[in-house]
Amino acid sequence: MKRRTAGYGLAAAALFLAGCAAAVDNRATRRETAWEAMHPPSGQFIETAGRRVHATVSGSGPDLVLIHGASGNLRDFTFDLVGRLERDFRVIAFDRPGMGYSDDLGPATVSPVAQADALRDAARQLGVRQPIILGHSYGGAVALAWALRAPSEVSALVLLAAASYPWDGGLGALYSFTDTAIGRHTVAPMIAAFATQAQAESVARGIFAPQSAPPGYVEHVGVGLAMRRGQFNTNSEQVNGLKPYLERMAPEYPDLTLPIEMVHGDADTTVGLSIHSQRLAADVDSANLTVLDGIGHMPHHADPEAVVAAIRRAAARAR
Repeated sequence: MKRRTAGYGLAAAALFLAGCAAAVDNRATRRETAWEAMHPPSGQFIETAGRRVHATVSGSGPDLVLIHGASGNLRDFTFDLVGRLERDFRVIAFDRPGMGYSDDLGPATVSPVAQADALRDAARQLGVRQPIILGHSYGGAVALAWALRAPSEVSALVLLAAASYPWDGGLGALYSFTDTAIGRHTVAPMIAAFATQAQAESVARGIFAPQSAPPGYVEHVGVGLAMRRGQFNTNSEQVNGLKPYLERMAPEYPDLTLPIEMVHGDADTTVGLSIHSQRLAADVDSANLTVLDGIGHMPHHADPEAVVAAIRRAAARAR
């Protein structure tokens, strides 16, 4: 009798947990649907190797490709920077594979090299020729991978607070936990189901610190898109898996001869200036570094004029 009672208890507990999981998933699905309705695709889709890449194209002039950072999407650029550039450049902003509305690449999504290949093919289909490639944060690693893979096809790089070298230590408790199977299956559904606007704004404050996010930025960029289960887990995989790729890429940087303009704030606590940009400036003869005093991880918002000036320098050097 005791064994039967215990069995009933276990069955009841299992049913309860399954019901809780289903309720969380249903709530997450409803919220993801609402977020996508609020921030639908704003550009066009290009198919590459059976996967869709989402891009916006505006302006006229030399081709300028924009690649966003971790957890982001192309709306980070369309908030302000694209409008400053489209009079003088044909600006192509991409959602990186697995981010925004671009499909992931399956197991290869973790690779910045595979991401660069996918964006390169999409750019080719858009008629992009000899682009200047701008990469921010994680997107800087993708821009560097693109230049290493096809240096003759890139006219210049502009790197904003770019991740370029392996770093000591880990990425913090959350990234460590989401790198586990149980973390992937629990954290993403809970965030999609229950994360609040106030929590999203708190994350944005941390990314922009010591500056503040510009008014309207959080609403424009669509932070809910980053909280979708698929994108959250893909971002975790990409960030957790980045270091080994940088370890393989870094020895090749001195071979780069194309113009490279870097902009990095000395108050950036997300991607350290000394670990990344200062080291790249020392290793690559063609790299020029502009250090912004007191600026954090988002220089294209904190000092957009400095970023536009760096892009213009890159274009002039590429002629």
